[in-house]
Amino acid sequence: MSKSINIVSSRAVPLRETNVDTDQIIPARFLKATSRAGFGKNLFRDWRYANDDESQPRAEFVLNNPTYSGKVLVAGKNFGCGSSREHAAWAIKDHGFDVVVSSFFADIFRNNALNNFLVPVQVTDEFLDQLFAAVEKDPATEVVVNVEAQTISVPAAGLQSSFDINNYKKTCLLNGYDDIDYLLSIKPAIEAFEQQHK
Repeated sequence: MSKSINIVSSRAVPLRETNVDTDQIIPARFLKATSRAGFGKNLFRDWRYANDDESQPRAEFVLNNPTYSGKVLVAGKNFGCGSSREHAAWAIKDHGFDVVVSSFFADIFRNNALNNFLVPVQVTDEFLDQLFAAVEKDPATEVVVNVEAQTISVPAAGLQSSFDINNYKKTCLLNGYDDIDYLLSIKPAIEAFEQQHK
């Protein structure tokens, strides 16, 4: 299965929380596994369940609200702060999200997300507020993220914004490359360079 990601067109899940840290995203007690699979079920674990009991979901928490679904998580400012655990990106991706939108990301979280084919889309505070409003007004609203064009839009609401992304990471996202895949993709150029500089 290709890991490449370019255009994501999906409904969105609005998480109106600011300063969401990585321990809230995936609590430390779930970090024992070393493979990336299975972390999604514990995403926002302490917010989703009362007394850590899966039989007692908190109805007020947005991931437990069947009204909202999709591959786009819209979150408040300063998302992914706290510890550097890569498991936070694993959990979000494993839960089924391909994109996280916020008006600010912690740098380490941003890099971990990109390394795991999770697109961190940073927008202005104003655009984020407009996005929250559109999704909450109509949960069926489609959000379109175009990695190649570096745009995010909500066609039904007439909203569009651009976002920045590292050119190298953009190439990796579009082609489904991890760092080793990328090096293999430019192997002929590396070999030619070595021949020229013997």
